[in-house]
Amino acid sequence: GERGRLSLAKLILSPCNLLILDEPTAQLDPITASDFMNTLYRLNQDFSLTILLSEHRLEDALPHADKLLVMENGRLTADGEPHKVIAEMRDNAELICGMPSASRIYLELGAKGECPLSVREGKRFIQRYKNEIRQTEIKEYTHSKNKALEMKDVYFRYERNLPDILSGLDLTVYEKEFFCILGGNGSGKTTTLSVASGIKKAISGKIEIFGKNIRSYKNQSLYRECVALLPQDVQMLFLCNTVREELEDAQCSAETLPFDLSALMEQHPYDLSGGEQQLLALAKVLAQKPKLLLLDEPAKALDSASKRRLAEVLLKLRDSGMTIVAVTHDVEFASEYADRCAMFFRGKIVSQGEPKQFFSENSFYTTAVSRMTREMYSNAVTVSDAVKLCRINGLKGTENDT
Repeated sequence: GERGRLSLAKLILSPCNLLILDEPTAQLDPITASDFMNTLYRLNQDFSLTILLSEHRLEDALPHADKLLVMENGRLTADGEPHKVIAEMRDNAELICGMPSASRIYLELGAKGECPLSVREGKRFIQRYKNEIRQTEIKEYTHSKNKALEMKDVYFRYERNLPDILSGLDLTVYEKEFFCILGGNGSGKTTTLSVASGIKKAISGKIEIFGKNIRSYKNQSLYRECVALLPQDVQMLFLCNTVREELEDAQCSAETLPFDLSALMEQHPYDLSGGEQQLLALAKVLAQKPKLLLLDEPAKALDSASKRRLAEVLLKLRDSGMTIVAVTHDVEFASEYADRCAMFFRGKIVSQGEPKQFFSENSFYTTAVSRMTREMYSNAVTVSDAVKLCRINGLKGTENDT
């Protein structure tokens, strides 16, 4: 993420009239991504810089856009002002799920009038509804009593004279849990996964995997059907010339995977899209049959429909008994699918909780839905939460629900 910020800084400081960006925010935390989009908008407005942006994270991008182009199967299928283009997509579920939260709420409620894009426009739209019922029912979450991963007072630094990256870290993840870690770029999230997987050695503190001290795992036994790590740079895992050879190298059968790679079998791994590379790397990691799966930014480079399919795979793995710990910048992904979330800051966990509580109590590191609804409703953090509350309450001035 920090390397990405440096590359973007060099790029936008270069004199030019046309700036072409391919998913520039994929590895940025939400606050940094929002700041970056605001910077692009200022460059466009103040210096008449033309910007062509290819992006999956549209929450902060589309409100600034003059034009939205939609591509499917190599063809341009829509072209126009964003409000109008999105309103015409009502029947295209694959594309709609990637649009800004305000637009998705508008479409799911079957509303009329101009389609909202930004959090501000979403607030105005939701204020058309009553708020007599302010929150949805919260299902009580109970975790296993057995711990899959426990880190107590863990410290780590890369060199003796450098500052601590992990500073008294305490973290507990229970068996059969989907646990998401969020936080800013450079806060120590990736390092935590490296230390938890045994790739990096902690300076001090206790780390236990399934109740056993990590130092007690000898002769690579930690990686034999126990712990597996999907790194942020998935190309590190590719050693062969085709997807078929990669799967054979991992002793993995395509037929046993929880997702379909059959159309990619003869392609070179480096020729795949970012999302396809993520799925291939995940296939190789799953071939190790881990009980504890560590994922570093698994949703990056995936469109929203692919994220949903990935989440379905991960939830099935969790339900089958696997424990999953994912580092992610995607707050919508975490709020929708995680059992618990934790906020990382300066090398330690500073807050954690179940998604509804975690995101509704956070003022900045939260979902767009939470920001646009918190004045009206108490615990809405996902699009489905907001839609449900709007339907229950109904439009102001009417007796009927929408």
